Amino acid sequence: MKAIVYKKYGPPDVLEVTEVEKPIPNDNQVLVKVHAASVNFGNLVLLKGEPFLARFAFGILKPKYSIPGGDMAGTVEAVGKNITQFQPGDEVFGDLSGSGWGAFAEFVAVPENALALKPTNLSFEEAAAAPMAGVTALQGMRNKGKIQPGHKVLINGASGGVGTFAVQIAKALGAEVTGVCSTRNIDILQSLGADHVIDYTKEKFTETEDIYDLILGVNGHQPLSDYKRALKPKGIFVHVGGSGSQMFLAMTVGAWISKTSSKKMGTFLQRANQEDLVSLKELMESGKVKPVIDRQYTLSEVPEAFRYFEQGHAQGKVVITVD
Repeated sequence: MKAIVYKKYGPPDVLEVTEVEKPIPNDNQVLVKVHAASVNFGNLVLLKGEPFLARFAFGILKPKYSIPGGDMAGTVEAVGKNITQFQPGDEVFGDLSGSGWGAFAEFVAVPENALALKPTNLSFEEAAAAPMAGVTALQGMRNKGKIQPGHKVLINGASGGVGTFAVQIAKALGAEVTGVCSTRNIDILQSLGADHVIDYTKEKFTETEDIYDLILGVNGHQPLSDYKRALKPKGIFVHVGGSGSQMFLAMTVGAWISKTSSKKMGTFLQRANQEDLVSLKELMESGKVKPVIDRQYTLSEVPEAFRYFEQGHAQGKVVITVD
């Protein structure tokens, strides 16, 4: 089968389309024919081995996982004898980040808890755009941010992969949502249901008098003091993306702020979870959440897709069609 393979950390140029052995599922695995996959920030970490601490999970000197790709959607080809949730012919989508990655390939063999049935109203491309970004938004706001109906929520970096899901999920959970983006993305956020949109090229959210119950920092380089100032008493700031220095400060200074004030600040890393994947599926089938796709590339164009993605200007998700 064809797959994207890399043998050393580096820029997108180290990615190559290669013929590899088609996986054979063991008794506890599902073999899936991949129709589509998508690019996430975690894929960049895996590709470059940066920040260096990530190498303790992904391989110190060279990549532990030779085929990247976390998000995928496809059709079940075969199942091991212990599989109970799926059967050949089922259309599925999933997050492989907790089970060896490998989505940038024609076939993948994974545990059944990495998968869920694909939303019936979505294409394979739309479904492949959803798992990691959608679950990050869901877990970040619900688990870490303790979002409640009626909360005022600010999403900084609202037009990217995680941000577009966060706007819709926050609305579905009953929040009043303000999205921060550039001028060219205002229409997207309004179409997703954002109650208010701040164009950061013309206005800073820190310069308004509004304060929020929850701030989700998906992108940006603001000091933590800015986020703290924009929080209500007992408000929560959740860092899920942005500069490495901001992540470090959220882990250190944020922990100190959380202990010495009523406001809580911290960073958050998504964890693959089948139950949350099913919850996301239900939100998408209900029509409350819909993936936003910026560009699509073929499997052979994955290096080009990474080069575009790492520029940081994608409107929604970058998707790979594998067929």
